[in-house]
Amino acid sequence: MRYMPLFFCLFFISLNAQDIYPKDYFKNPLDIDIVLSGSFGELRSNHFHSGLDIKTQGREGLNIYSSADGYVSRIKLSHYGYGKAIYITHPNGYTTVYGHLKDFSGEIETYIKNKQYEKETYEIELFPTPTELVLKQGDLIALSGNTGGSGGPHLHFEIRDNEERIINPMLFGLTVKDSKSPEIDGFYAYPLNDTSHVNGFNSKQKIRLTKLKTGSYKAANITAYGQIGFGIESTDQHDLAYNNNGVFKIETTYNGVPNYKINFERFSFDESKHINQYIDFEHYYDKKKRIQKLYKDLNNPLSLYKSTLKDGIINVTENNAHIYKVNVSDYDGNSSEISLNITPEKSTNIIKEEISKTNKFIKRDEITELKANHISVTIPKYTFYKDVTLDFKVSGDTVSITPKNKALTNYITVSFDISNYKDKDVDGLYIAELVGWNKFPSYSSTKRIGDIIYTKTKTLGSYTVAFDKDKPSITPLNFSDGKWISNHKTLELKINDATTGVGNYRATVNGKFILMEYDYKTKKLVHFFDDNKVTDTENKLKLIVTDNVGNSSTFEATFFRK
Repeated sequence: MRYMPLFFCLFFISLNAQDIYPKDYFKNPLDIDIVLSGSFGELRSNHFHSGLDIKTQGREGLNIYSSADGYVSRIKLSHYGYGKAIYITHPNGYTTVYGHLKDFSGEIETYIKNKQYEKETYEIELFPTPTELVLKQGDLIALSGNTGGSGGPHLHFEIRDNEERIINPMLFGLTVKDSKSPEIDGFYAYPLNDTSHVNGFNSKQKIRLTKLKTGSYKAANITAYGQIGFGIESTDQHDLAYNNNGVFKIETTYNGVPNYKINFERFSFDESKHINQYIDFEHYYDKKKRIQKLYKDLNNPLSLYKSTLKDGIINVTENNAHIYKVNVSDYDGNSSEISLNITPEKSTNIIKEEISKTNKFIKRDEITELKANHISVTIPKYTFYKDVTLDFKVSGDTVSITPKNKALTNYITVSFDISNYKDKDVDGLYIAELVGWNKFPSYSSTKRIGDIIYTKTKTLGSYTVAFDKDKPSITPLNFSDGKWISNHKTLELKINDATTGVGNYRATVNGKFILMEYDYKTKKLVHFFDDNKVTDTENKLKLIVTDNVGNSSTFEATFFRK
């Protein structure tokens, strides 16, 4: 009986761990059922998806409500990212986030507009006090939209704790109709050192899968020896949508013993970039398919791992049988399983992958400076997950740092000495990444100190000095010079800069600042007359648009209203 208290202690710890998140506190922020175009933790470019992307029936303007009592603690309006976003802090310590909004409701909209006109800027970040914008659960806060980096109308919805960690909203009782098991589209084996091999090869091997009537998968038998890791390509669909979303949990066993578990319950923003060590980044770059490694690779700090035995790596020896199983499940517990039989077989003639020769060895724990002629590349410590070899080549005003399929965790700095350029040309110089088969020069954010221009990037590849002398274009869309527009609700123009992109813009009417919203996807600039800032009959509009190297265009027109 003396062990009974310990038993009950462990029982209640387990129970509390399951019920740590309140199930009835947060409500659906929409009037419609939740149907997802993106799930929590879904694999995205350079990050895990940090919330739920809730479909809004392919349209904008649906009512968005506060998911619980609280106050508006942060508002951010940006041309990119979440676009128009609102953050609500709740009495229980959690914060909900609502992104890609179209408009804000009443008091919130007035608060934002006043601050925008006060600071004379559209892009703005605000932190109201706890007493300024107080909300009750179900209060209308905004209309759904497609602002920022959204690829279509939807609501991005997050829940964060008081340490700014993002938590899967499904854990709070929000539900999605889902009776489908995850699909497993690929299964791979990785020999992890020079003496390991799979089917006689020392390189990654794809394993054939056969889907059974039960919905599970039988893997083709393999021979192997030494330290081996595995990886899968897997997605999940819900009942009311065809989107290929992410899975919730992956577990593996080796000879019946659990050796790997990961689930998408919670993570911090700081660790999200390490998705590129969680997936096989080289495979993704080359094939555009994301393989999730079922082992913890070198220097991977992700907290998503719940348990790993020997980092999920198995050691195949000659004297015993080997059965490896993978179980993939969604949040509702629908699951798919792979079963693999491994025959130990030590080969004396391992086929190794040919490795291309490179000219620079980069030690992970050292700062590296690569220089040639007037070009330098600075690589900080811990930029790569392990020591790597790179090709560094300079030809004229172009530098190449390859191969491009290496994941970076820090920014590298690419610098050019431009002292040999004529003074009249210097202001138009910028650094461009050469992208695509045609090596198109794509603007990379460029800074200048004296005779040095530089850019910071997390992408290996080719960079060059380019010149932009072209001014941005400005085209009126719903008015023309000298016309009456009394019935118009908006003033709309299209602005564009095809070379380095729009850097900033400023509009005035009769010499006074007016607010204009810019959508980089449509290139449209819009002023809403219900701001009540245009009150005269005769109005002189002046719009100045500047690109990212300083070229500017000015548009002037007169319009009439009454």
